[in-house]
Amino acid sequence: MREIGHFIGGRAVAGESGRFADVFNPALGEVSGRVALASPAEVDRAVEAAAAAWPAWAATPPLRRARVMFRFKELLERDRKELAQIITAEHGKVLSDAEGEVQRGLEVVEFACGIPHLLKGEYTEAVGTGIDAWSMRQPLGVVAGITPFNFPVMVPLWMIPVALACGNCFILKPSEKDPSASLRMADLLAEAGLPAGVFSVVQGGREAVERILEHPGIEAVSFVGSTAIAETVYRGGTAHGKRVQALGGAKNHLVVMPDANLDDAVDALMGSAYGSAGERCMAVSVAVAVGGVADRLVEKLEPRVRALKIGPGTDPEAEMGPLVTGEHRDKVSNYVGIGEREGAKLIVDGRRLSLQGYEKGFFTGGTLFDHVRTDMRIYREEIFGPVLSVVRTPDLGGAVGMINEHAYGNGVAIFTTDGGAAQDFARRIEVGMVGVNVPIPVPMAFHSFGGWKQSLFGDHHIHGSEGVRFYTRYKAITQRWPAGARKGPEFVMPTLGR
Repeated sequence: MREIGHFIGGRAVAGESGRFADVFNPALGEVSGRVALASPAEVDRAVEAAAAAWPAWAATPPLRRARVMFRFKELLERDRKELAQIITAEHGKVLSDAEGEVQRGLEVVEFACGIPHLLKGEYTEAVGTGIDAWSMRQPLGVVAGITPFNFPVMVPLWMIPVALACGNCFILKPSEKDPSASLRMADLLAEAGLPAGVFSVVQGGREAVERILEHPGIEAVSFVGSTAIAETVYRGGTAHGKRVQALGGAKNHLVVMPDANLDDAVDALMGSAYGSAGERCMAVSVAVAVGGVADRLVEKLEPRVRALKIGPGTDPEAEMGPLVTGEHRDKVSNYVGIGEREGAKLIVDGRRLSLQGYEKGFFTGGTLFDHVRTDMRIYREEIFGPVLSVVRTPDLGGAVGMINEHAYGNGVAIFTTDGGAAQDFARRIEVGMVGVNVPIPVPMAFHSFGGWKQSLFGDHHIHGSEGVRFYTRYKAITQRWPAGARKGPEFVMPTLGR
């Protein structure tokens, strides 16, 4: 049985705790390896290696750090298909989607290549007589990232390139469900010239996370995952004096206006609700049908959901692969049952799917509900699977009110041909990322990703300029070189402008 260990001090190391978790091939439903679960002592060793490497890395000029990022970018491009295959083997998403994930992560590396410009401060000559002032941003030290199973390459790459380019050392704790991609990225960073100890991978579960949150040598923690754990990470990290950004769950709505191009809206709903089997924090799980569009919308959606091409991620014809684990598949199926009992109209039931040759795989079909109410659990809670709920509302005001009242505020979209309605919607909606005729409004790397309300804990969104601010401290310097006779002590508040 293949054993998946850690990467500490510039090399792969086996787990020492004696505890392991199974890693599955979701399409086959079979165990493909065992991942080591780190003990607190193993986390400590990663922090020690990072702390030893940090002074030299922080003192490395940003231009040289950028050159490591440039090389890392080249290697990611070279091994893009290999990384996609690793993702598909352990997560289950189709290969084309996995390649898209690598590309979106690579774009953050491209952003980090510009770190010499991004770290530039401001300089003001003569803020007072003979006095100059300037500002700079400096790295925090050792930082950590705790990342989810649904994007084992992209989400770590939202954190790692920016943190490293800013001069920090980084410890990654990836999901134990699909851990192999993290070690491949560690190899590529080493090949790119990153010094030993600057980047480490510590596999593990709750015990490793708790040690990261309490370790006095870790200055900041980035997290992406469910809301319940995001809040726990935020509270635990800040209680120990750390800077924390914790991105939580979502319940993303797509508003379909009566004037929308309905075929475009249906295409958008199919890709955003059922792509990656709905295991995306930006997946659309609620279609808000405004006015009289609902019946036509459901009529177009139903045959498309039934015709979804579902198969192993390696099948080039597959549009949707399996869910990540059997446990998660059962959780999604349970939500479908809850929706039925709550009175929603089940248009397409994906629970009875069985694929010949993959009977043990963690597959489910696409599910479609109509006449969903806002008091139902399938509306209020994050299902994280291929389940789309259609909610009906008479007008745009009702749609805005419904979305603004929801506990989550990650992403939202509106499909319309009315520019005024779209502009009003974007202004009034209380959600962090908004799409207009764009179903999955994930910002490009030079902007920043993050939600509102229960979808984000902390003040900083992730990657982009927000990432640079999160991984650095601001410092202001005021300088005077005395000339002539000393004036003696001054006991009043300095007013440099005089």
